[in-house]
Amino acid sequence: MQHSPPFAPPPRPVSPPRHHLPALPPRYALASGIALLLVSLATALLLRIDDRPFFQGLDDRWAASVNGSAAQDGGGGFTGGFAILLDRLGGPFGLVLPLALIGCLCVYGRWRSGLFVFSACVVANVLVVLPLKQLADRPRPPFPWVLVNDGSYPSGQVFSAVALVFVVAVVVFPARARRWWSPVAGAYVLSMMGSRTWLHAQWLSDTFAGVLLGVGTCLVLWRVFAPMLDTEAERMASGNLWL
Repeated sequence: MQHSPPFAPPPRPVSPPRHHLPALPPRYALASGIALLLVSLATALLLRIDDRPFFQGLDDRWAASVNGSAAQDGGGGFTGGFAILLDRLGGPFGLVLPLALIGCLCVYGRWRSGLFVFSACVVANVLVVLPLKQLADRPRPPFPWVLVNDGSYPSGQVFSAVALVFVVAVVVFPARARRWWSPVAGAYVLSMMGSRTWLHAQWLSDTFAGVLLGVGTCLVLWRVFAPMLDTEAERMASGNLWL
């Protein structure tokens, strides 16, 4: 009596190899990003209905301490000059860096990563930061040292700084390099936050809002672009990046 061979299950499909760049988003990226965006939105609504929110006292004390430090520095010393440099870097001139990054990515065929960088650093600034400024309609601190527009909350320059260092970490540096990029990125963002308050351009809470909004927006976009970025990583591993 012949026995039929045992049934062998079909082999599981093997996922194609993946390059280490761009990085994959964490599991809870979308939920975390939405939560940060909702906190930023709720704070904007609070500022809209309350001229003196519960954190205004902290903002006033920080502004007073900055005034004292500026007087000791002479107003136009090294700290003031560095703050003005960051102000220029965070303004329209600051678009040079993300646009240069986009150009380099596209030259090497990484247009998907370029689209992610463009969405986070350029499009989000128009579609997220500006509407939130109009919603909050928060006055600037008195007597700013640099030319500013209306709407102090949130800090668009801090948002741009966060978005830039975030996308660079995702599309440029592998996991090992991010260990040294993280402190560099943190120092740059903290310097931008300090420069905005030193120049009386924004309240301290506005700069923290710029951080929350920037991280939240980038997390959401990272998750939205994850399928495209994953495709790019697979094509990079197979050498067919231009297809």
